[in-house]
Amino acid sequence: MVTYSESGVDIDLEAVTVAKLASKLKPTLDYRNIITDSGHFAALVELGDKAIAMSTDGVGSKILVAKMMEKYDTVGIDMIAMVVNDILCVGAEPIALVDYLAVEEPDPEVAEEIADGLVKGAEESRIAIIGGETASLPGIVKDFDLAGTGIGFVDKDKIITGADIKEGDVLIGLESSGIHSNGLSLARRAIFEKGGFKVTDKMPNGDITIGEELLKPTQLYVKTIVDLLKKEFNIKGLAHMTGGGVNNLSRLKKGIGFDITNYPEPQDIFKLIYEQGVPVEEMYKVFNMGIGFTVIVSPEEADAVLEELNKSIKAYKVGTVTSEEGITVKTFEGTEIKY
Repeated sequence: MVTYSESGVDIDLEAVTVAKLASKLKPTLDYRNIITDSGHFAALVELGDKAIAMSTDGVGSKILVAKMMEKYDTVGIDMIAMVVNDILCVGAEPIALVDYLAVEEPDPEVAEEIADGLVKGAEESRIAIIGGETASLPGIVKDFDLAGTGIGFVDKDKIITGADIKEGDVLIGLESSGIHSNGLSLARRAIFEKGGFKVTDKMPNGDITIGEELLKPTQLYVKTIVDLLKKEFNIKGLAHMTGGGVNNLSRLKKGIGFDITNYPEPQDIFKLIYEQGVPVEEMYKVFNMGIGFTVIVSPEEADAVLEELNKSIKAYKVGTVTSEEGITVKTFEGTEIKY
């Protein structure tokens, strides 16, 4: 059996650590007019009749796969996607970002490749990279780390917090491009250490290598969601399905639950990881499992929203909101698990 904690990442310990930090930092929220705190995907600061949305994130251990492949021109897309997809979750349109590149020692060629990804991610998201910081940190950083902080704007009367979600509402899942930028510690442990595969090995039933599959950039949902928000729909909740898998839904609202019965068949990369001995419960707790973003709407609007989303990306009705707290998932192997 291969688990995330065995791979060096303890999700439960991370949650306790974050809670410790948040409890200490919470008093600082009183210094300004904060609309949502850090419990959501992005925080909001009041600015007149608008609000500034802010989020920060990084590429994580996907960087190690890039190193194995000696290919660094996609990780910039991942970083931008991890930030801007979170900003979308409060109904905001991302507009700008600053990056932070920490290196063991400067490497101009690697930096240039990273920049190629940043430019592409910014172009697809229509955001400006307005500055950043590069730091040489030998003894602290091994190879490099890439992170960013982004901002977006939203009219105060159009903020989406999840407060209006209720029993019977419909979950619409948007297809992921693959593993995205979460759970790579577990994926590497399962595939390369337990499974004995190499990055140059071909994917089962595919023409690309395992390394190429793992490096597929995180899907950018900006255009799809921003276009949706401009329509006359009552979007009740938006969730970026990142580390934590289906449990990301629980960040939207307390006192409700989710019954996920219709996830599409996950991409082959997830099946490859599962086949190396990762329990199915762990799979849905760590990975996006083929759904990278979730939109929650009323049952009356579900068909129309689904039709609109399918104009630009594959989308599916994946489940409903329940009155009982917790998340129930019907897995790709036909079993039912609860979180």
